[in-house]
Amino acid sequence: MERSLRAARLATYVYFVLYGTLLGTWVVNIPAIEERVGIGHAALGGLLVVLGLGAFVGMQVAGPLTDRLGTRVVVPAGGVLCGATLFLPGLAEDPWTLAGALLVFGLCNGCLDVSMNAHAVHVEKAYGRPVMSGFHATFSVGGVLAALAGAGAASAGLHPAAGMAAMGALGVVISLASARALLPAAPAVESPASAEETGTSPTAERGGTTGRVWLLAVLALMVMLCEGAANDWSVLHMKDVLGASAGTAAFAYGTFAAAMTVGRLLADRFAARFGSKAILRHGAIMAAVGITLVIIGPWLSAVFTGWALFGLGLSGTVPQLFSAAGHADPAAAGANVSRVAGLGYVGMLAGPAVIGWLTHVVALNHAFVLLTLLCVTTAVGAGVLRTGPDRTRRREMAANTP
Repeated sequence: MERSLRAARLATYVYFVLYGTLLGTWVVNIPAIEERVGIGHAALGGLLVVLGLGAFVGMQVAGPLTDRLGTRVVVPAGGVLCGATLFLPGLAEDPWTLAGALLVFGLCNGCLDVSMNAHAVHVEKAYGRPVMSGFHATFSVGGVLAALAGAGAASAGLHPAAGMAAMGALGVVISLASARALLPAAPAVESPASAEETGTSPTAERGGTTGRVWLLAVLALMVMLCEGAANDWSVLHMKDVLGASAGTAAFAYGTFAAAMTVGRLLADRFAARFGSKAILRHGAIMAAVGITLVIIGPWLSAVFTGWALFGLGLSGTVPQLFSAAGHADPAAAGANVSRVAGLGYVGMLAGPAVIGWLTHVVALNHAFVLLTLLCVTTAVGAGVLRTGPDRTRRREMAANTP
């Protein structure tokens, strides 16, 4: 059993890297596809909403399917579909065909996203200690691999569809090859450590569990709105508000993304020692301090520090929320993760738009005050992740964390 559990954990890492690579392959080909289709940035923004809509629908479909059919069926199916549809945007020749391609690709993305997170919850449950943040960290590794592959394809003069088809075909093979290592079903009994971290019990009433899951979903919406705003506005803030050059401004997002990755690599150990509630609460407070420093910082060094604190603080929040949703009811882990991931994804998409709308009323750095308020609200609401007082057990789990 121990060997099969290690294999399942490794396979989960593979699917997270794969997802990051497939999604990153689309991202690095956006400029070439935009030029091929002949659209501007504004039209592209609208089409990205179609991608997000497809992902949201896919998440809501995949959650119940994962609970019914099992992660060993839905995760590889999502990977195969995601890889098989990756090339479609590269074939688009007009906005309508691109919209259709993005809708289909988004649906498949949503299926893989929710099902692999549900499987990650099952692995974490079986381990009896936090491992979720490590999975989310490897998603970023996939993005790096996609950037390297995209640069190589561009240097070779490959058509976008050809490069995307090659990466998609590789994704199909990897999805099928990794399927056997996945856990066949969720563990029947929730481990004591998981119950402590989520504040739930196998006998919890379904109605109370559903209400808590929606609270987790609202918190996910807030923190992922903050993440989405940082993704799209960090560089523009450095350039427009502080007058940084384009090259220097690009490091604002790089600093944020690097801090997110490092934080997720460390978050599992801290969660095992101090509990999920501490990660969510103190992480949100750190993020609030960081974005406030971005708002008021008069020097580039202060603002870079702010973006680093913002990324480090947010890094462990989403994995804890996904984990808590999956542990809330072992029989409905997929559906609960789909609720939290779906509403969180809405926040990720809405973040850039909300900040953009606020810039019509106030300056960009003042619009970031909203992010401070959301982080503070998240810290206040972190009590939804109720943890027990057994510090000895946490220390034991931390000592066993590899």
